[in-house]
Amino acid sequence: MEELKEKKDTNKENNADKEQSLIEHIEELRKVLIKCLIAIVIVFIPSFYLSPYCIDFLIKIIVKGKITLNYFAPMEVFLIQLKISLVIDVLICFPYLAKQIWSFIVPALYDNERKFIKNIVFISSFLFIFGVTFCIIFILPFLINFGISFSTPNINPMFGLSNVIDLSLWMSLIFGCMFQIPLVVNMLIKWDIISYESVSSKRSYVIVFLLIFAGLFTPPDIISQLMLFLPTYLLFEFGLLFSKKNIKKENKIKKVK
Repeated sequence: MEELKEKKDTNKENNADKEQSLIEHIEELRKVLIKCLIAIVIVFIPSFYLSPYCIDFLIKIIVKGKITLNYFAPMEVFLIQLKISLVIDVLICFPYLAKQIWSFIVPALYDNERKFIKNIVFISSFLFIFGVTFCIIFILPFLINFGISFSTPNINPMFGLSNVIDLSLWMSLIFGCMFQIPLVVNMLIKWDIISYESVSSKRSYVIVFLLIFAGLFTPPDIISQLMLFLPTYLLFEFGLLFSKKNIKKENKIKKVK
């Protein structure tokens, strides 16, 4: 009987420790989220004052002075500035936000896991920035020029500011996400979720999937869809090539051992 009582007491103590530990983690997460929210709120004010300059800079890159953008509602420009302000805000706060989230996650990780996650975050951030830059410098000006090419003496292009900015933000986000494909392919193969042979033998399915994705998340014209599909497919092939090299390296290491 005494042994049973001791076991019950120890179980109660363990459950109490687990509950206390869970509460401490939730409280720590709450503090991290509050710090992140405060940082976003503080930086939003200067971001709002920077937004008109960023809009002008973005328009100069995309439109390059070929047409004049128009707005058709009294609050349209103000709402656009709010959108751009939020984007600038998140970009400026990103290092601080990442640091706060990282400090919350690190205690639960081993050294090799910390190194692995650092590499993943760095590569993913680089690919996202590269995708957004590629979209702004090459894709968006091409789409604007393509739209202008339909003008005639009787048909004049008159683009809305809100449409151009919304298109720029949406396309930049899509390209930033789609440029993660080499990383995703490499990780799926590295973790043995799928094999290299299986992926490389099913390229036709990948092509169909990417075409459908490009059709769903781009404006309804074949040019913008191809402009998303082609670099995405090339990135897929790059991910396969990189995975193949890693497999060869691992096999060489195994043979040496």
